[in-house]
Amino acid sequence: MRIPGPEPRPDGGVGAVAAAGGLHIYQLRLHAEYGPVVRFQLPGAETAVSVADPVLLEATAHLDKRPERLFEFLAPLCEAGNLQVLPAEEHTPWRRVLLSVLAGRPSHERHFARFAALAAGLADHWAERAGHGPVALQKDLTALSLRMICAYALEGEAADPDGVVAAFEEVLTEYLGRLYQVPVPGTREERAERADRALAYLRATVDRVVAAHHSGGRADRSDLIGALVEAGERPARIRDTVMVTLLAAHHTTGVAVSWTLHLLGSHPEAAERVAAELDRVLGDRAVPEYADLRRLTYLDMVLKEAMRLYPPGPYGARETTGPLVLGDHELPAGTTVFYPFWAVHMNPDHWPEPEKFVPERFTPQEVAGRPRLAYIPFGIGPRSCEGAGLAVVEAELVLAVLLKRFRFRPVPGHRVTPVERFVLWARDDIRMLLTPRDTAPRA
Repeated sequence: MRIPGPEPRPDGGVGAVAAAGGLHIYQLRLHAEYGPVVRFQLPGAETAVSVADPVLLEATAHLDKRPERLFEFLAPLCEAGNLQVLPAEEHTPWRRVLLSVLAGRPSHERHFARFAALAAGLADHWAERAGHGPVALQKDLTALSLRMICAYALEGEAADPDGVVAAFEEVLTEYLGRLYQVPVPGTREERAERADRALAYLRATVDRVVAAHHSGGRADRSDLIGALVEAGERPARIRDTVMVTLLAAHHTTGVAVSWTLHLLGSHPEAAERVAAELDRVLGDRAVPEYADLRRLTYLDMVLKEAMRLYPPGPYGARETTGPLVLGDHELPAGTTVFYPFWAVHMNPDHWPEPEKFVPERFTPQEVAGRPRLAYIPFGIGPRSCEGAGLAVVEAELVLAVLLKRFRFRPVPGHRVTPVERFVLWARDDIRMLLTPRDTAPRA
């Protein structure tokens, strides 16, 4: 049976994506028009098959190959081979090392006090600004997330986290612009020079910090670097791994918290319920302890619902290495299978009134009634995000600290528009007004 989809276009689909306002929105429209399985042109991979049905996704969950052209834009970050497209035999042991650290509770707990201090520092900064205009959530929370992942991965902070954020954005803007043919200011030579300069700055920054914690068998060497050294990884691979970890963690955690606060700002009843839970669990403490996170069940549901509505990474992709039966269709080897996370999360067959913010969707009873892959903010299968557990700990901690201290309100007239910028970003940031809560917690 032929897979439905739009007619091919001479431009390879670039125009259709641009006309929709981005690949994330284009996917929603494609699945609304053609159903749960759609054939379409994907910039960077020619033709792809997009799957928005969580039951059908199960047939693809074993795939361990990413399309090389689609992830080529990340290659400049990796001198030891693009970590995003490593072959399965090399990727599997490398992933095992990362999971042993990033998914491990002992490592999370060991760094929790440092994370808490950084989150409290941002709250103190915002308290000084309360009543003096809106805060730009994405800007401040992305910088906080970068400081947190630097503390985790490097056992210290980047000397200039804002500079690191700006450099990452410069590199990504240039290479994503090439992939999707998005206009970027400046000539091609100027853009390339800016990107090369930013990449050199990133590598030098990471090299300095890695060297400081990697040489001489230091006892305070980071968990991540230590595990990679013990696994016998060469220095270039260690540096590349740290680079990709910084990139993924500072973007995804920062935007997840930003979208959550945005949603709570427009749903005051849910915000008050979160505040009441924080008061009950924390009492008069300003920040939670690691064990408190397990008791913040409503906050956990709120975060999950926010990541359903605004998944930090809006899509992913795999490539078949052999024939694959997908419902009534058989995909040949070499087919790009596209995972439209946002479209999966908005599938009305599994999420009634999917556009509504309803944290109660994530009670244990509701979760048990849905297919396993109906909610996939961190991807699926052997290429899913190794840092998912760490990201959730960071996000819940930051939300707990901020929502214990403040109430958040939208800025009148400020329009929040999701755009595709490697993650699901908000054009012109998410600007909100904050006020201290009536009962200020004691540190």
